[in-house]
Amino acid sequence: MTLARKAAIVGIGQTEFSKDSGRTEIRMAVEAVSAALDDAGLSAEDVDGFTTFTMDANEEIEIARSLGVNELTFFSRVHYGGGAACAIVQQAAMAVATGVAEVVVVYRALNGRSWRRFGAGAHNRMPTSPTADMVHYSWYLPFGLVTPASWVAMFAQRAMHELGWTSEDFGRVAVADRRHAANNPDAFFFEQPITLDEHQESRWIVEPLRLLDCCQESDGAVALIVTSAERARSLPRPPAMIEGAAQGSGPDQEGMTSYYRDDLMGLPEMGVVARQLYAQSGLGPGDINTAVIYDHFTPFVLTQLEEFGFCGRGEAAEFARDGNLEVGGRLPINTNGGQLGEAYVHGMNGIAEGVRQVRGTSVNQVEDADHVLVTAGTGVPTSGLILGRDGEA
Repeated sequence: MTLARKAAIVGIGQTEFSKDSGRTEIRMAVEAVSAALDDAGLSAEDVDGFTTFTMDANEEIEIARSLGVNELTFFSRVHYGGGAACAIVQQAAMAVATGVAEVVVVYRALNGRSWRRFGAGAHNRMPTSPTADMVHYSWYLPFGLVTPASWVAMFAQRAMHELGWTSEDFGRVAVADRRHAANNPDAFFFEQPITLDEHQESRWIVEPLRLLDCCQESDGAVALIVTSAERARSLPRPPAMIEGAAQGSGPDQEGMTSYYRDDLMGLPEMGVVARQLYAQSGLGPGDINTAVIYDHFTPFVLTQLEEFGFCGRGEAAEFARDGNLEVGGRLPINTNGGQLGEAYVHGMNGIAEGVRQVRGTSVNQVEDADHVLVTAGTGVPTSGLILGRDGEA
């Protein structure tokens, strides 16, 4: 059985994105879900399923009770931080396609700046008794590899050595994101584009990563509504059909520190996702009109372009130099501004932008956006989606 075009995203909702929400995560989750249901033309009584991240602090039953949801027949969570973003949509699509649920809420809410800061590093969340996670990080923390930025910097430094990539090549990703964010009133960096010179002048975080290579720490919530393709066609908004949905983990996979692979120049877990998405959808790189590429750090954006076949191995920097990442280029990315320009909500705001592109309502709309790729977290077991327009509508 394939999931292709069996289910669709029919509603999107979000809170404002800020550095200090001033309210609880559960309240923001309820706000985002309520907005998504309104957008879909559905009510709480229609909902019978929930999916979210294992890292989300908001229990499904609390949201259900707050909204007035009656009975739940499905609830599911996926691990690995941002790698779960597209996977929880996959879970919702599988539930709908198999008849386990009819209307599934997909959500994520976090005070990622004003409460627990995601950039603060693993040492702040280490348990007091031994766990597999603790053993894993024990090889890295004593040597100063404490934060996500430091873990990715190791890969970036190796890419500069082997492939000749430069800090300016990373900067072109940030410039594209911020140019798109400048047009987005919902983005934290609305009307604040940057130049490549400004990127190069930003301070080092962990060399070779500069401040403007690193995504934001944000407060906010995003919710999506998934239902069957048939039901989607009766609802008021154009559906974003789920043409492909996949998860992937590569050989010798670790969480953010897979340094012992034979080749550090790829993201094999993303290759696993890419192969599945193209096989499910019957599409290829040439069919993708725009993409939301997970951008917690700029170097891994370049690597993902290669894993998905938009350019050859080692050619992503040149692809970016040619202006292909901005609207008007071959593959405009992160037209909402991405996590560098709009907000960091573990990639969920990127899925919402993919839906807007399919609907034709993005502030940086790509012409004829028939097929949109969305990717999830990198450096960890991950996931991806291809969203498309409904040819039967």
